[in-house]
Amino acid sequence: AIWCARAIVGDEPFAILLPDELMVAQKGGGTGCMKQMVEAYNEVGGNLISVLEVPQEDVSSYGVIAPGAQVSDTLTEVTGLVEKPPVAEAPSNKIVSGRYILQPEVMRTLETQGKGAGGEIQLTDAMAKMIGTQPFHGVTFEGRRFDCGSKAGYIEANLALSLEREDLKDHIRAFAQEELAR
Repeated sequence: AIWCARAIVGDEPFAILLPDELMVAQKGGGTGCMKQMVEAYNEVGGNLISVLEVPQEDVSSYGVIAPGAQVSDTLTEVTGLVEKPPVAEAPSNKIVSGRYILQPEVMRTLETQGKGAGGEIQLTDAMAKMIGTQPFHGVTFEGRRFDCGSKAGYIEANLALSLEREDLKDHIRAFAQEELAR
């Protein structure tokens, strides 16, 4: 799907926001994920991916980074990427969380990319080939992530965000209590 945008991207860096990952800034006016990434990009350039730590037993559902040097509290060098590794083979518990700022060279890599995990052409595999040829960093997102690619994650996101809204929280709380009492 990313390769299909190659004519639009041209020779410019570009951002990708995967729609099944909902990233929410911290309460009280926190900074959104992409804004945090743009700020990091202005600092180090190159390729950036948002990363989050998950329980080790969950890593096989995601792209996982091999972390290198810790550049700052939220910025980590990426020395490798693996798409959906077996738990025992995962290089860390830091997953790629669906937000990217990439250099246009990834399009040329995708053009000749073979099939990877799940029998699909994986963006993670193309990015992994670029490591060592361009700067590559992970930005640890300071906020909340909801995996809306699962039914439970989608419901969790709706409930959590509804409970934060003044105009909805009382109604949603009452509805949930009624449903739990059944």
